[in-house]
Amino acid sequence: MKVLLEMRPAFDGHAGIPQATRLLFRGLQQLPGVEVEGLIQSSNRVLAPGLQAGARQLPEHQRVDRLSRVVVSLQATANISLRERVLAGLRLAWQPSIQLLGTLLGRRVSLGHFDPTHFKDFVWRAMFARTLRLEDFEGVTAARFRVARVPWSAAHAGALAARWLGRALYPRLDTRGYDVMVAETPYPGRVSAGTTLVVRYHDAIPLLMPHTISDRAHHQAIHYHALKRNVADGAWFACVSDATRRDLVSIFPEAAARAVTLHNMVSLHYHAEESQAERVPEIIRTRLSHSITNNRPDAAQLKSGSPVDYLLMVSTIEPRKNHLTLLAAWEQLQVEQLPALKLVLVGSLGWDHKAIVKRLRPWMARGDLYILEEVPAAELRLLYRHARATVCPSYGEGFDFSGVEAMRCGGVVAASDIPVHREVFGAAAEYFSPYSAGLMAGAVQRVIAPGADARRAELMAAGAEVSARYLPERILPQWKAFLGRLGPIHESDVAYRSPEASEARS
Repeated sequence: MKVLLEMRPAFDGHAGIPQATRLLFRGLQQLPGVEVEGLIQSSNRVLAPGLQAGARQLPEHQRVDRLSRVVVSLQATANISLRERVLAGLRLAWQPSIQLLGTLLGRRVSLGHFDPTHFKDFVWRAMFARTLRLEDFEGVTAARFRVARVPWSAAHAGALAARWLGRALYPRLDTRGYDVMVAETPYPGRVSAGTTLVVRYHDAIPLLMPHTISDRAHHQAIHYHALKRNVADGAWFACVSDATRRDLVSIFPEAAARAVTLHNMVSLHYHAEESQAERVPEIIRTRLSHSITNNRPDAAQLKSGSPVDYLLMVSTIEPRKNHLTLLAAWEQLQVEQLPALKLVLVGSLGWDHKAIVKRLRPWMARGDLYILEEVPAAELRLLYRHARATVCPSYGEGFDFSGVEAMRCGGVVAASDIPVHREVFGAAAEYFSPYSAGLMAGAVQRVIAPGADARRAELMAAGAEVSARYLPERILPQWKAFLGRLGPIHESDVAYRSPEASEARS
């Protein structure tokens, strides 16, 4: 079976959908009988076309030149000349009209080829290094890739502009030769006959919680209309949780027979290991967010080599994640019982973050609260293990990696009592209402109080069992069975081969 996997999210961010994309690509490579290729596409840049039909006849220097231009076209435009910025802006501005015209004329969007032989550094660092282990380098940099020139945002914009014709019109990708295309969100495009579109559906938040997203009207519209088109085209939906599947089916009941639950995989970076709590101050000092002014002096009060008593939250800083209720709960714990308890937040700045950061600043100035970003997995593993608790207070999620990662590392988790947390975390978390700082503080206290050793041990044991459900060797057989429903998978070895097993056999 030949699978084309959308890689656009892998170029941006550490956790969430970018992380899930990288893990799925490498995971599908492990399945016998499945040949996976990556679709390179930009959110907002027109890409160079890559290698077209007949490129094998070109001299190698011309092939390298064309591929090199793909890499250049993917780069940010901040440090280029004014002329180049203007040209890039004009190309992007015209793309919705160009795509709409091509769609009306029945043209397919051709996909160029990208051979990574000379560009392994780019492929690894741009798409995979932030999630995968070095052991995966050879596998992902030897893969094949295709190039879609049309920006993802332009495909959405052109379709929405066409609504005056009566319906949104999306470009059709030339996916001939692929049995399946997997898109990481509702996809602004259609596939060739003979290719089954699978939408990796992470959440319905743009539709059910539109008040919590950025650029609300636009993001709600692009999600809804692309999802509607995907459903009408007969796409399958691989939902990351039962909760997400229920949301999808509640909106589009006709998709029920084509919607399955395939949980996310947890990265093998996260596991229990012996480590020194005395390293926490060093990690805090070196990973303080540079995106927030006056953040760096805060860590001066941390003593090197001394353990830190702290709560941990790992998430983008934006309203849906519920940082402010956690702040109020932590303030209550600090004032009433635990004056030395710190709050460590790991995550980049998201939409509508200014009001949140404004509330955090007084505590940052006192050296009691720290915002970290760009924390490598090895250091995050240590932070998870030595936190008094990892708190997952979100109002809504599709899966929530941070709680599972904390459990893998031997940490204790307290989480908001929402359906997806109950499903994914099971009995391995202490739950609270996300709307009450008092109830949140009470739940956290039950797992960090001096007499909570028995409860902590219970949660750690349950966490080790629950989090193991999301290891690749548990999830990938489910992907194999699902893909087998869509078409034949020819193989001689049906067993999942983990990286460790592959190394042992070689």
